Amino acid sequence: MTFLKTGLTEFKFHVLFRDSSSRARIGEIVTGHGRFQTPAFMPVGTAGSVKALSSEDLEKIGVDIILANTYHLYLRPGHETIERLGGLHRFMSWNKPILTDSGGYQVYSLAPLRKITPDGVVFRSHLDGSTHILSPERVMEIQSALGSDITMAFDECIPYGVDYKYAKESVSHTTMWAKRCVENKKRSDQALFGIIQGGVYRDLRKKSALELGELPMDGYALGGLCIGEPRDQRFDIIGYTMDYISQDKPVYLMGAGKPDDILDAVSMGVDLFDCVIPTRNARNGTLFTRNGKISIKSSRFKEDPDPVDKDCSCYTCRNYSRAYLRHLFISKELLSYRLNTIHNVSFYINLMYDIRNALSNGDFLRFSEQFKARFYQNDN
Repeated sequence: MTFLKTGLTEFKFHVLFRDSSSRARIGEIVTGHGRFQTPAFMPVGTAGSVKALSSEDLEKIGVDIILANTYHLYLRPGHETIERLGGLHRFMSWNKPILTDSGGYQVYSLAPLRKITPDGVVFRSHLDGSTHILSPERVMEIQSALGSDITMAFDECIPYGVDYKYAKESVSHTTMWAKRCVENKKRSDQALFGIIQGGVYRDLRKKSALELGELPMDGYALGGLCIGEPRDQRFDIIGYTMDYISQDKPVYLMGAGKPDDILDAVSMGVDLFDCVIPTRNARNGTLFTRNGKISIKSSRFKEDPDPVDKDCSCYTCRNYSRAYLRHLFISKELLSYRLNTIHNVSFYINLMYDIRNALSNGDFLRFSEQFKARFYQNDN
């Protein structure tokens, strides 16, 4: 594979089309490793690998951008190692855009192993118990070494249900850390997104959005959602917060992966999504179709000659039957992971393509309602 040299000095985002009946839009993001249209879904490649898939698999599926994780790559194999080997794109043989999360969510998930201070977070590695410090400066250093196209500012992701005082303090940390990330951004070929926090408190979300809006960010993310809050509360916060985010910058809803969540967030103006749902479900034998999810281990598929989804043209559906996929899963064959994941990731990439197509045809809201009615028709 021939790797692009990123001579880019300016991250670019263009709005190509705005829906007349919602806030939904089609955009284009330009990076040093190529351009892609939004709304877009980013498969999660936490440790530099989308589980069970090669970079060639991802390209054939039509994936335009993937997500990798600063925290995990810092611990193993180490950002210095990746930098010496030519950066993350070369390390994983992926020549398209990469977004790296800052590690804030991983720090949140390590609550018993970490201590938060105004300077950053002291934590113990989940791998070997060793002590580390993640600060805004350190996070930017790691992401610079990785060479990702879009970097995320270090933030404090708080659990659902914390009190107002705790949430307000975390917003202060997030704003302060974002300023330090801006000050320590070294590479002109990397974009920097700020992460809006504030829990489920409207005034804190507004405060966070306005404070980050004063910084020279290339885009904004809605963090601290999709972690247990009621769905109606989640979308109340998203809709309210969007009023305080620049319409000229891309917006990323972190961790959202249910089809109805993606569709509703797109209608509110969200451009980017990521989630482990398609890959994790694939490994557990749950496959996505336009008629809803199926459990491939079910005995009803034992002699089923049909593909997973007759409307899908992915490699798995073109070549293998439900009966064979069930056999692989029941037999615990490793090929099961790959074929199931190819299909599920293809489902999500095709969903985003269909969303963009419906938008360009002025038919997004009808498409959204019909898709949800069909997908959730048998969901209890």
